[in-house]
Amino acid sequence: MSYIPVSSRYQSMKYNRCGKSGLQLSAVSLGLWHNFGHVDQMENSRNILKLAFDSGITHFDLANNYGPPPGSAEENFGNILEKDFGSYRDEIIISTKAGYTMWDGPYGDWGSKKYLISSLDQSLKRMQLDYVDIFYHHRPDPETPLEETMGALDLIVRQGKALYVGISNYRPDDAAKAIKILRELGTPCLIHQPKYSMFERWVENGLLDLLGNEGVGCIPFSPLAQGMLTDKYLHGIPTDSRAARNAFLKESHITPERLTQIQKLNDIAHQRGQRLAHMALAWVLKDSRVTSVLIGASRPEQLTDSLQCLVNTKFSNEELENINEVLSIA
Repeated sequence: MSYIPVSSRYQSMKYNRCGKSGLQLSAVSLGLWHNFGHVDQMENSRNILKLAFDSGITHFDLANNYGPPPGSAEENFGNILEKDFGSYRDEIIISTKAGYTMWDGPYGDWGSKKYLISSLDQSLKRMQLDYVDIFYHHRPDPETPLEETMGALDLIVRQGKALYVGISNYRPDDAAKAIKILRELGTPCLIHQPKYSMFERWVENGLLDLLGNEGVGCIPFSPLAQGMLTDKYLHGIPTDSRAARNAFLKESHITPERLTQIQKLNDIAHQRGQRLAHMALAWVLKDSRVTSVLIGASRPEQLTDSLQCLVNTKFSNEELENINEVLSIA
């Protein structure tokens, strides 16, 4: 039986304008960094994507190296898109990126025009698409002139392979230069994707001000700090957690001081009538310069739970002061 999305899907989601552009994004977007590769169950991935769309999530974020193995998330997404979402392509925002290692040799990494053009061509084939809505440079390249990298993004839009372009992991100084170059080329920077959470607040030191002043959107990733800002670590490190598996989050990150912070933040969340993860996502979304927040999900139920963050995104001054006091614990 073919998939028919819920007719009321747009009534349950908030949509925010992306900077000064004409594009609006769902306040919550789904990232496919984990749980959509060839090592994962395809039916579970399909169910997550269907639930996301039924819930009003219109933005799906990928990168060339997402999997594992690298490329498999795009391939699986393309197959699901063709099977279940073919007639809804114009209701969906699809993004991908290039900038980290994708293939061997000097042309499969960083920020050269050769790499970016080749990588997007491969991504489009894997996803069975004519174009993506947003194409990002995934990280700054210290060895390639910024003019070349931004020129490649401009060319990609002019070729019709992407509607918009963005940058990710750029610090304020490099971001300002990239935004300026793209504006002069006639292809404005739509959006920046930085790492941002209660536990990683570097974007508050100039980047959010820059994006607000320049009319560029912001879509933070890792807003739950790889799971630390959830109920999972309230009582130590579970054996099945990312920290225990020593993946991107290492056991050494869960210090006694960090555990104290997690427990105190959890208390504040309960006082707000929220779980810790809901408050952590709402805290990122409280800033008007943040267009959307990227979340992941390993199963549909987890996605349903994360969407509860939209129930209460307002914070009192006292709550913000209490949160900042907790975060100041060394």
